[in-house]
Amino acid sequence: MKVTVLVGGVGGARFLLGLRALLTAGTGEYAGEHEVTAVVNVGDDIWLHGLRICPDLDTCMYTLGGGIDTERGWGRAGETWVVRNELAAYGADPSWFGLGDRDTATHLVRTRMLRAGYPLSDVTAALCHRWQPGVTLLPATDDRVETHVVIDDPETGPKARKAVHFQEWWIRHKATPTPHSFPAIGAEQATVLPAARDAIAAADAVLIAPSNPVVSIGSMLEVPGVRDALRDTAAKIVGLSPIVDGRPLRGMADACLAAIGVQTSAEAVGRHFGARAVGGLLDGWLVHTGDAADVPGVEVRSVPLLMTDVDATVEMARRALDLAGG
Repeated sequence: MKVTVLVGGVGGARFLLGLRALLTAGTGEYAGEHEVTAVVNVGDDIWLHGLRICPDLDTCMYTLGGGIDTERGWGRAGETWVVRNELAAYGADPSWFGLGDRDTATHLVRTRMLRAGYPLSDVTAALCHRWQPGVTLLPATDDRVETHVVIDDPETGPKARKAVHFQEWWIRHKATPTPHSFPAIGAEQATVLPAARDAIAAADAVLIAPSNPVVSIGSMLEVPGVRDALRDTAAKIVGLSPIVDGRPLRGMADACLAAIGVQTSAEAVGRHFGARAVGGLLDGWLVHTGDAADVPGVEVRSVPLLMTDVDATVEMARRALDLAGG
């Protein structure tokens, strides 16, 4: 069985843990060999201090490879902060983004390879050789695409607006300035990674992880070729709602959804993605037990969607594959 998953950062990485556990157990209805490919958002990627940082790719790689800080959900376990503190002592901007020492090594290797001419997909494969994630991690594109946020200017107030990188809005400003839109800079000139397109085309099931629908899944959909690949695949596409009981499972999806005029509910997000039969994305939509959702043209099922541990996430993955006809 070939399963392709569209993922963002923390939520997507944790879902991949459960899916991998389900398929690598090799028992019951999922006995045998299976292949999981994750198409990962690159909109959060950013150049800082001369280094190329890819938060979502790294979070998936560290999580699946056993190196993640499980309490934070991002960054390396056992991290130290000597580099960050030295940069602060020099007064080096930007001071709002903390680079951990272990994490910096990853960014150094990536940056060196990128500057030598290797595409991001090859760099990611080289980094994964160390971590052995058990899942093929592919950037949605090898091209530079970065999500920005049009916000009320923090210095002058709502009378003026400015565009900042998503990371600056989220980390430096703690997502407090009101967002108005999320342009994916560079997307129009980008193309979908051929291996990602092929993984979607060849899949027996395509899943959309419970990641931020605007700045994770939405940013990938801005890359030309991604929507076409999803439209054309013979596999069923099943999404898992990142909204439970009217609240995001993690992060600031509610602020992002409000900015694009979408209510923070499982039904509204399902309708935002839409039915594939009428030009949208979904054939199936999983919502949390107790959440009601009517998404025209989409089969909706209510199942537990809280990733409290790997076993709970395994069951989520099982239900998603069941709906996809796996």
